[in-house]
Amino acid sequence: MAVYTEVTDDALASFLAEYDIGTAIAFRGIAEGVENSNYTLRTTAGDYILTLYEKRVNPADLPWFLGLMTHLAQHGIVCPLPVPARDGQALRMLAGKHAAITTFLPGVWPRRVRQEHCGPLGNALAALHLAGANYPPTRANALGPSAWAPLLARSLPGADSVHPGLGAELQAAHDSILARWPSNLPVGHIHADLFPDNVFFLDGELSGLIDFFFACTDILAYDLAICLGAWCFEPDLSFNVTKARAMLAGYNAVRPLSPAERAALPVLCQGAALRFSLTRLFDWINTPPGALVTRKDPMQCVRQLRFHLAAKDEHAYGL
Repeated sequence: MAVYTEVTDDALASFLAEYDIGTAIAFRGIAEGVENSNYTLRTTAGDYILTLYEKRVNPADLPWFLGLMTHLAQHGIVCPLPVPARDGQALRMLAGKHAAITTFLPGVWPRRVRQEHCGPLGNALAALHLAGANYPPTRANALGPSAWAPLLARSLPGADSVHPGLGAELQAAHDSILARWPSNLPVGHIHADLFPDNVFFLDGELSGLIDFFFACTDILAYDLAICLGAWCFEPDLSFNVTKARAMLAGYNAVRPLSPAERAALPVLCQGAALRFSLTRLFDWINTPPGALVTRKDPMQCVRQLRFHLAAKDEHAYGL
């Protein structure tokens, strides 16, 4: 369930009075996502998304996120475009929360990833990386390698209750990955959370990228590693190298990977799997019963981590 903060009809009307997008015709909470309160909004001027930013999003980061989305949209990336109010500002307050309206993107996310999704996803990710190159502000990755040890330390007391020996397994993986983490690869703005539910398709074509609220400035190929984990494992958690090959070919067609980036793919994929294993484990242990957040099983990412740790080189991913 994505709606944590309810918006009354009167509050919505007052909020929309600050915009030039007409009056509300329909307004409905979106029951997907875990980070923010999201609503579909239809006004007399068209369709929009209204987002109220909840406690997991640092308000100080919001201008960077909205600025990046505006920049990307202006440079050919199909993503939500923040809508400014009459005073020119897109970020406002509603129901005691920071809030913004963005344009609506048509399409649906793929509930079952097929090979034909992966090439366009690779194209779009590479295009995003190129389009972001001349957006000057930067944002450190709050869930990058420096965050993994604190997350692990806070999760170790409950790790073995999730799976016997999990704490020691994750500690060993963490130490191994950090010892080999690359420091000389191209860096830029990355999405950092481009799972299938953040990518829309319409009539067989990729129609948009959404949810940029983990975006940051980090290793570009790390973004690709996150996508390999998110898109290329089957429901039984076997790795589909055909999907990976399609994704990498799509990416390379727009932004060719350097030899150093190709060679680093295994450790980057290990890091991505560890990051999501740790955040899911922390939430699994610490989310109280009855919370609106739907917990995700950390063992899915742990099993992906095991695959990546066994990968000898980039050929494991179809290169």
